[in-house]
Amino acid sequence: MGKLRSRITSWATRLYLARAQRKGGLDLQKVLPEAALMPLRRNGLDPVGELAEARATEPVRKLPVPFGLNVWLVSGYDEAKAVLGNGKAFSNDFGTLMAEIGMDPDDNPGGLGFVDPPVHTRLRKLLTPEFTMRRLSRLQPGIERIVGDRLDAMEKKAAAGEPVDLVEEFALPIPSLVICELLGVPYEDRDEFQHLAVARFDLFAGAGAAVGAISESLEYLLKVVRKEREDPGDGLIGMIIREHGDDIDDRELAGLADGVLTGGFETTASMLSLGALVMLRDPETFRRVREDDEAVRLFVEEALRYLSVVQVAFPRFAREDIEVGGVTIGKGDMVAVSLSGADRDDVLGADLETFDAERSPTQHVAFGYGAHRCVGAELARLELRAAYSALVRRFPNMTLAADPADLEFRQTSIVYGVEKLPVHVD
Repeated sequence: MGKLRSRITSWATRLYLARAQRKGGLDLQKVLPEAALMPLRRNGLDPVGELAEARATEPVRKLPVPFGLNVWLVSGYDEAKAVLGNGKAFSNDFGTLMAEIGMDPDDNPGGLGFVDPPVHTRLRKLLTPEFTMRRLSRLQPGIERIVGDRLDAMEKKAAAGEPVDLVEEFALPIPSLVICELLGVPYEDRDEFQHLAVARFDLFAGAGAAVGAISESLEYLLKVVRKEREDPGDGLIGMIIREHGDDIDDRELAGLADGVLTGGFETTASMLSLGALVMLRDPETFRRVREDDEAVRLFVEEALRYLSVVQVAFPRFAREDIEVGGVTIGKGDMVAVSLSGADRDDVLGADLETFDAERSPTQHVAFGYGAHRCVGAELARLELRAAYSALVRRFPNMTLAADPADLEFRQTSIVYGVEKLPVHVD
């Protein structure tokens, strides 16, 4: 009877999802109970209190997800590392998730975040050398130029006496320009990629739309890769082609480039805007960042931990029955690791629910952990340090042009962010 019930549930799930996709997408907010959406909810910059309660009382708990799916929320720091660091017991293969929700697993977008060893190991070895500090140092002058250009644009816009939207004029263009320059992607396509990058993380605006955004960007990048094959440029795509040739095929290279573009764009953009908001709410922190390079470094590390804009890591699937935090996760079950929850666990330090600009750097998991830790972590740090310090030094009297209570934050998105951040600049 149990197997029959499981087959009926699976059939019903696939039928429902197929119909939802034909109608233009699946709005999971209408399907999932509020408790299942809790890991993606926030009150302003802070995760909702229920997440802290879950971490304290049940750091590994089952989420109330329909369709007969077993989904576990891991919110404790030690438990999170136990999952993220165990690639043998937990799979990252995105095709598994697509099969679970009735979609074609062959449409797996690839890239580092969605594959397992040995494919992941081989691809990461190709990409990692391009993200060493020695290689990244060549981007430093370009990053500073890009930041300076955006500050000039803000100054011109402010001359009209109107507030400037820090998201549109600063947070979005900087990582978009940097990543396009890194990859060798034409910057004139930035508007399209900003849309596609945001859409893929906003899963609850429609699961079909998110997967569609991934497919669109992959198709574009395939064209870029094929063009680079003919005449490799100085960007990351061209460098990989020159050094590895046919050892990596076009689809794999497009998947790597797509992961770098979207992973380095939306996450950094959210950090730039939300980190600026943290400074604007705290004049003393604003002053420290403006006056002291070491303070900038501390601020960036604490902001990464406190904000944890990537709220939940890519889903993992248990390859076998395994115990985590005293709870048995069954083979085939999905595991959602709450990075925003883990980064406020008491094991990292005291009073982690508050922001402390002078806190010594912690071993946070804002960039993930284990084999799938973000390969672009150091590039993100370079951008954040350069952008924050330049912003507050150019505009030392910058203030919010809106009531903080009126700011609109992105809802139910894997990458948290603020929609607009109007400021007055002098």
